[in-house]
Amino acid sequence: MRNKIKYALAALALVVLAAVSPMKAQAAGGLELYTDYPGISVEAGDSQSISMYVSNDSGSAVEASLSILSMPEGWEGYFSGNGSQISRVHVQNGEEASLTFQLEIPDDAAEGSYTVQLQAVSDTGLTDTVDLVFDIQEVQYSQGSLETEYAEQEGASGTSFSFNTTLINNSAADQSYSLAAEAPDGWQVSFQPSGETTNVASIDVASASSQGLTVSVTPPENVEAGEYTIPISATSANDSLSTELKVTITGTYSLALSTPNELLSFDAHINRESDVTLTVTNNSNVDLQNITLSSSAPSGWTVEFDTSSIDTLEAGATQEVTAHVTPGDSAIAGDYVCTFTASCSETSSDAEFRVSVKTQTIWGVVAVVIILALIAGVAAVFKKYGRR
Repeated sequence: MRNKIKYALAALALVVLAAVSPMKAQAAGGLELYTDYPGISVEAGDSQSISMYVSNDSGSAVEASLSILSMPEGWEGYFSGNGSQISRVHVQNGEEASLTFQLEIPDDAAEGSYTVQLQAVSDTGLTDTVDLVFDIQEVQYSQGSLETEYAEQEGASGTSFSFNTTLINNSAADQSYSLAAEAPDGWQVSFQPSGETTNVASIDVASASSQGLTVSVTPPENVEAGEYTIPISATSANDSLSTELKVTITGTYSLALSTPNELLSFDAHINRESDVTLTVTNNSNVDLQNITLSSSAPSGWTVEFDTSSIDTLEAGATQEVTAHVTPGDSAIAGDYVCTFTASCSETSSDAEFRVSVKTQTIWGVVAVVIILALIAGVAAVFKKYGRR
């Protein structure tokens, strides 16, 4: 009896296996919609292109309709293939078709997990769905930096300064930066990408990368000595970066001695004082102190100044000084050289003058008077004694 029961159970198991096996084979085959990466971490505002596949193991070629069953509000998506938007796909038996699901995530999407459900339905009634899960996390933003090598430089007026600067974008997105400088009046500041000569007002920097910049600084010609600070900045939609450049203008010293009309000659007479107006100009970029005036004249001449020293002459200023020149008794008519000098502890200037010494006019008058007197005397003698 027990053997009969065993045989009956074995026979029943064979019948069940025979009935179930064809059902499993049919479920394992058919239509499948899938992607290699169904879970993706994204950011608000992202655009995603997700590779999708439709495989066909149904035993014959099929055409499948593609659709979006569910998607978060405000999100946009569509299927594309071969560069065009599509809604159906043809798949041969035993093969798979490749397509792309294009997804636009809104900028205001909140942090969280979102599901997009897609479906493929064949013309023979086969159906498959796939869930794409998108995790939106708060962007951990890292501010960039604007760094300068040798941010402090010095030089004389007339020097142009060049600063090697690096603009660093630490964010996960490309950024466009506007470049600016706050320079003193008359100063020129320009930006060039490293290795280039073109001036730029803005520059693009890829995410997680840097861009070298050359910042050229040119002071005005009449700049005064001192320390100058020049803030520079790089501003994007997310970054506001800045740094400071410092330029120290060292003192340059220069005096110029001349005349108001720049004529370096004058006339003089023996034993008579002649006045010469001199100009002393401070061409330095700093004030000059204790400027003294001196002269070198022929032997026996006297030279005096109405102002023999100037306590302070500001940068760029001019002051007039009068020199009183008197040729000595031994001078004769002709040309002489007289040199004037303006000097201070830092610099000096010479001016060489040609002096034309003239004969005193009064002696000519005296000579004429004597000659006329002699003629008159002779005439009187002839008049008185000539008749006799």
